[in-house]
Amino acid sequence: MKEYPSTHIRNVAVVGHGGSGKTSLVDALAFVAGSSKRHGRIKDGSALTDYSPDEIERGYSINLALAHAEWEGVKINLVDTPGYLDFAGDALAGVYAADASLIVLGASAGVETGTEKVWQYSQACEHEAIFFVSMMDKEHADFARVYQQIRERLTPQAIPIEIPIGAGPQHRGIINLISKTALIYQPGTKTGEYSEQPIPGEMQAEYEKYENDLIETVASTDDGLLERYLEGKEISHQELVTAMRAAMKRRELFPVLCGAAELTYGTRALLSEIVELVPPPADNPPAHAEKWGSAEKVEIPERDDAPFTALVFKTVSEPHVGDVSLFRIYSGTVKNGQEVYNAARGAPEKLNHLSVAQGKEKLEVDVLHAGDIGVIAKLRDTHTNDTLCTVAMPVVLPRIPFPEPIIHVAIEAKERGDEDKINIGLAKITEEDPTFHWEFNADVRQTWIYGLGERHLEVILGRLARKFGVHATQAKPRIPYRETIRGKGEGQGRHKKQTGGRGQFGDCWIRMAPLARGGGYVFEDAIVGGSIPSKYIPAVDRGIQEAAVRGILAGCPVVDFKVELFDGSYHTVDSNEMSFKLAGILAFRNVSPTCKPVLLEPLVDLEVMTPEEYLGAVMGDLSSRRGQILGSEPEGSTLKLKAVVPEAELYKYATQLHSLTQGRGTYHRKFKGYAEMPPEAAAKVIEEHQKEKKEKEEEG
Repeated sequence: MKEYPSTHIRNVAVVGHGGSGKTSLVDALAFVAGSSKRHGRIKDGSALTDYSPDEIERGYSINLALAHAEWEGVKINLVDTPGYLDFAGDALAGVYAADASLIVLGASAGVETGTEKVWQYSQACEHEAIFFVSMMDKEHADFARVYQQIRERLTPQAIPIEIPIGAGPQHRGIINLISKTALIYQPGTKTGEYSEQPIPGEMQAEYEKYENDLIETVASTDDGLLERYLEGKEISHQELVTAMRAAMKRRELFPVLCGAAELTYGTRALLSEIVELVPPPADNPPAHAEKWGSAEKVEIPERDDAPFTALVFKTVSEPHVGDVSLFRIYSGTVKNGQEVYNAARGAPEKLNHLSVAQGKEKLEVDVLHAGDIGVIAKLRDTHTNDTLCTVAMPVVLPRIPFPEPIIHVAIEAKERGDEDKINIGLAKITEEDPTFHWEFNADVRQTWIYGLGERHLEVILGRLARKFGVHATQAKPRIPYRETIRGKGEGQGRHKKQTGGRGQFGDCWIRMAPLARGGGYVFEDAIVGGSIPSKYIPAVDRGIQEAAVRGILAGCPVVDFKVELFDGSYHTVDSNEMSFKLAGILAFRNVSPTCKPVLLEPLVDLEVMTPEEYLGAVMGDLSSRRGQILGSEPEGSTLKLKAVVPEAELYKYATQLHSLTQGRGTYHRKFKGYAEMPPEAAAKVIEEHQKEKKEKEEEG
């Protein structure tokens, strides 16, 4: 593998909605450049960057993957990202690792939900961006319509520098508006060969319109060019490119190109435009980091002569290899076998078998320069979002703000005894995927897994089976209800047992009263005159707490109540701590049903982001879920709707919201607290509990 200095590197995140043609385009770019020896196809399971069993089986990208193409002496790092929102974490990581975004749109589908999301990511990272309208050879391909959607839904600063000749089965070339030539592709070409020809007569009017738009748009970004344009003077090819590059750097202009990746049409032109228009890492402003152990901010210039600094943006577990770390170098160089430092974990790491990735292949290199993207296996203490640096300059780069999970389900092992295997597997997957979380919920005694969507969690369970040999099934999460009391009551708990010889005796009288929400549990010792010896009083307290965990109505823990122990009696021989603990349990069971017990349910603060046209449908759906609408307010190009909704009503809400808003709605949730359930809803929960209890008794 050749060595590339920073000036000869371009880092491009290939992003777009699922099915827009990203992976096919990456495959074609690497093949046309000669960096990959095979032109693979998704439908054959041979695409360069879709190589995991999950991706081959499903036919779409799930994981971020790396490839590269050498073109005109420049190494173009291509970061292929998944397009479906269930795997948005990898798309975000890809954008953060790159310097520019190549936003791919299907010529038939146009701008979709995922396109809007990755455009937001690109804007947040202040990326220069190129739009590529792919699949011009497919039925219903319409370049003009897609271009108009880009301007209306993404940015009015998009401008074509290429237009297609023909669409669908008639697609046969492109017109380059800068070079003013038609590129007609050779039928059956394998690597995008074309011949330059004059503009076809039937395309002349369309060409002139787009060319005038391009020159006027570019000229308007440069005062000198604008003056010459208004004077009717000619603007040269180089002047146009120079002004365009400067406008792209200021993010005032976003070029639009087109082609057909599977046929390799448009790939050569795209490679040349990436080399010409995307900046090398050395042109980037310095990154900012924090010196480890202090609040001191330091600049990280993307130069070879600066101390080594890199960010691990993805961790992948590969069979027979273990953990593989993908990292972007922000400063300095690194050599094969070099020892570096993870300051945040206080761990040295040796970079043996330093490599670059070409799909699933790893090509060893001797050295990587500032701005390049590398791969290393078997780091001991380093994970996604960790910074690698030097001992002399211990720093931490800003972390990638991965999205939080929005959906959760319960899982159960198919085979008894596999619970430990499941836990080991889930912990390992968490290291690979920062958007995946899991926990064992002790309240409901279920293992819960959290992700970005149903498709995401299905893939997680598939990995669990394939990599760790353990099969799990999904179940509906139980809701961690609570119980409380609204009234006061008092009564006795008396435990007496005589079995010949020493017996058991404990007797206590308690008063119960409600506390304010969040008040917890309060035990008050009001015994006077020694009716219960002080050494037995803690046992009564323990008995009451144990009984409270088992509930009054539906087997749920009882909260927010006070108990006053005010009287009782004991036996000098038969009384002991266990007897008084059992007396406390009986006292709670006898008194609590008289105190107007009620069921409490967990509530969630919900913030739903939706385009205005779907607001009515979203509000109606939340109302049907017993949600309390608090209001809405503008947030960017969407509306933010605030509501409080019972946890029990939000099972798979992400799927419903996606359906209601055509995939454009998103939401955030946060636990709010507990509130009393409406009687009709509580009755259903209590009835279900009684039914389960009866079934267990019959089984037992």
